Amino acid sequence: MSIYDVKSMGNTIKGNPYVGRGIVIGKSEDGKNAVIAYFIMGRSENSRNRVFTIKNGDVFTEPFDVSKVKDPSLIIYSAVRTYKNNLIVTNGDQTDTIYDFLCIDKCFAKALFTREFEPDAPNFTPRISGMVTFNNNDFTYQMSILKSIDAEGSDCARYFFDYPAKKGLGHFIHTYVTDGNPIPTFQGEPERVTVPNCIDEFASDIWENLDQNNKISLYVRYTDLQTGEIKEKLINKNK
Repeated sequence: MSIYDVKSMGNTIKGNPYVGRGIVIGKSEDGKNAVIAYFIMGRSENSRNRVFTIKNGDVFTEPFDVSKVKDPSLIIYSAVRTYKNNLIVTNGDQTDTIYDFLCIDKCFAKALFTREFEPDAPNFTPRISGMVTFNNNDFTYQMSILKSIDAEGSDCARYFFDYPAKKGLGHFIHTYVTDGNPIPTFQGEPERVTVPNCIDEFASDIWENLDQNNKISLYVRYTDLQTGEIKEKLINKNK
């Protein structure tokens, strides 16, 4: 098996009960679209009580049943925001941190050096983030994971990845390896995955292969690099 092997998202996640929250960024096979996907999973009642909503082009997590919300701090946040030619996607309120830093001409990495993993011992859920930067009818993208350096959560290790956009290639980063107690955090570089031309095909490949019991919501966006036209697909298990 080569380190350059590329698998479909379906084959990457199929049969895995819990990859947690996941971000995919890449370019469609025909080179026409910048593509992002973000999904959430959950094991507890509090985590599963969520839906994605779109407001003014941004994506938010919101409670499905407000009466059942126990702790909103780590489950309710802006997941996708746009600042000028940058598209931000993360698994927590660091979306707003990155946005605020861009507003004062500071970068993705500097923003994330002010943040760390989530304070949900013993899992210490990693913060995963991505940002697409559009330029000259093309784009580059960055990804990051912030995770505990040890089982005690004594400090934060920060990893950053920078990519040129290549036809048909995406990178997939997620919070967990699989289910467990505590849940093992993601290891290594973002995984290489294929990115098809059709948004419905891509969304279906992800949604249908996420664990039926633990999947919650999925958002996929295709941005035409020539026209800027946006296509979106949003799926909520809670309807």
